[in-house]
Amino acid sequence: MTLREQRALVTGGGRGIGRAIAAGLTAAGARVSILGRDEATLREAVAAGVAADYATCDVRDEASVAAALDQLSREPAFDIAIANAGAVETGPFMRSDNERFRRMLDINLIGTVNLFHATLPAMLEHRRGRLIAIASTAGHRGYPYVSAYTAAKHAVIGLVKSLALETARSGITVNAVCPGYADTDMATASIDNVANKTGKSREEALAAMIKDNPQGRLIAPEEVAAAVLYLCGPVSDAVTGQSLMINGGEF
Repeated sequence: MTLREQRALVTGGGRGIGRAIAAGLTAAGARVSILGRDEATLREAVAAGVAADYATCDVRDEASVAAALDQLSREPAFDIAIANAGAVETGPFMRSDNERFRRMLDINLIGTVNLFHATLPAMLEHRRGRLIAIASTAGHRGYPYVSAYTAAKHAVIGLVKSLALETARSGITVNAVCPGYADTDMATASIDNVANKTGKSREEALAAMIKDNPQGRLIAPEEVAAAVLYLCGPVSDAVTGQSLMINGGEF
């Protein structure tokens, strides 16, 4: 599959799943721009050939996203927009105050909304485009101690389903990719957090994390990137409003 002459934008593209997606799109021939908050990380990714250029922004801030796109130049328009930036906070519901819920909604849902708002108008004008949200298995089922994150990811799936219906005859598809626990720095931080709080070893914390995955492992970022590439290609023109699970058969 080739994505030559396609222009792609990936939020949170400097590390983890976002970096793997950017690298996969670049390898397929797309011109890739990455967004994030850590300029050093973004600059290193561009230097490594993961992407063509970058801009710093806070995806929670609509004006910040618009300014980043202006910096990257809106012409030619982006053909592909990947809302990958996200975050998770853990804790029991009774210790998860409204501010935690707002933080999770801001980064996971509003960050996706802001990217789609910024890139969709040009796609509608050209009657082509791919909008993809990197959600989570937590967008489809509940998990204990991550109620705020789970609520936000459920909201992302609802956004994808609704927007897919609005754009169904416009040449644009809107989909989500939903990985289980992936082998990223976010997973490493979660393992360290569990180990520090519970006294478990890192091996025990990892085992608890992957116990629901029938394959008994973390998901590789490149596996998520491969799913994104499929959704970006012409063979997926009829696939919209869907959530592609990358979870080892968990459900």
